[in-house]
Amino acid sequence: MIVYKVADKMFALVSWLENPLHLNLKCDPDDAIAYRDIYESITPGYHMNKKHWNTISIDGGVPDEVLVMMFEPMDTINTGNINSDITIKKIQKL
Repeated sequence: MIVYKVADKMFALVSWLENPLHLNLKCDPDDAIAYRDIYESITPGYHMNKKHWNTISIDGGVPDEVLVMMFEPMDTINTGNINSDITIKKIQKL
């Protein structure tokens, strides 16, 4: 598992050992529901607050452009600005 943080607040988790790859992304609550309604590969956040998190299966069901758009607002959701440092932490499975 890889955890991405902005200003010490988590905004993304990546399960890189799964096939297909899965991402948990923090979202605006209204956007989270809209993405789930449009794409079958986007579901409520696995083991996360379902209101604020989506799990995305990287199986070709979500266009790359949409994935990029989903990452863009993460700084402002977490910190209120877009000039924060991003911290990456790898968590080993035991």
